[in-house]
Amino acid sequence: MFSKIIRRTHMYVALFLMPWMLMYALSTMAMNHRDFLRDYYGSNQPTWEKEKEEIYNRTFVSQDGPETIAKQILNYLNMDGPHNMRPSKEGQSLTIVRNDPVTPRRITYTLSDSKLLVERQTFRTPAFLERMHRRSGYQSEYAKEDAWAVTVDLVIVAMIFWVASGLWMWWELKVTRGLGAMCALAGAALFALFLFTI
Repeated sequence: MFSKIIRRTHMYVALFLMPWMLMYALSTMAMNHRDFLRDYYGSNQPTWEKEKEEIYNRTFVSQDGPETIAKQILNYLNMDGPHNMRPSKEGQSLTIVRNDPVTPRRITYTLSDSKLLVERQTFRTPAFLERMHRRSGYQSEYAKEDAWAVTVDLVIVAMIFWVASGLWMWWELKVTRGLGAMCALAGAALFALFLFTI
């Protein structure tokens, strides 16, 4: 009975997490072959395309720091969400990157003329996969980002479970013990070789 539970759990967890595992596999492949993809696309990063430009007439008070201004601009554009922001060295402009796995946007606010320039990053599959791969952590103030972090933890736990349940199933089938032991030892030896030589 216990073995049946292990096998079914192994299978159903794998089916449930199949999209995540495919994403991590394909994104790791994209990162591992970054030079090939750069040559294929002709650049490392996707280009930014102008989406719109408008005047943002808003007076900020002296205590409004860059982060406060960035959030006000994002709310004004109905783009509230995870973002990074960077003021220019001279303090004359503020660049906000609204993080989004599919369509990131870059918003540049220029103080001298109160202009907002909104640019959309062109979609490129490897960049999309890498953004998905790198999404992690509970540092965001947004609940959906934390929800994603929970699924990442679930994937981590599932991988450990798959190793443990795989060992259980291997040991349970006596006919596979010999070949299974050879595979395990070969994998451990190769891993150790890479660990100590690269």
